[in-house]
Amino acid sequence: MRIDIHRPELEAFINERLQSGAYETAEDVIWQALRSSESSTPPSGTSNTGNLVELFEPVRGLLSDEEADTLFRRNPSTGRPVDLE
Repeated sequence: MRIDIHRPELEAFINERLQSGAYETAEDVIWQALRSSESSTPPSGTSNTGNLVELFEPVRGLLSDEEADTLFRRNPSTGRPVDLE
């Protein structure tokens, strides 16, 4: 198998790891990267959407409670008359 690397920053990253002495070959660097990503890969057949809390973490706190209430308030009207008698 042949793998071509077209991103200079990726090649530089691999070379940096090799120069550190922690790895002997580029294959060792790639192997370790793939092994470390195994735990974060969802099992096959499961959704990749993740936890909703994690999904919306980057936008947490961008709106105050009042701003959120203004933007996302419910319309209490159901659009049909209610007979309370």
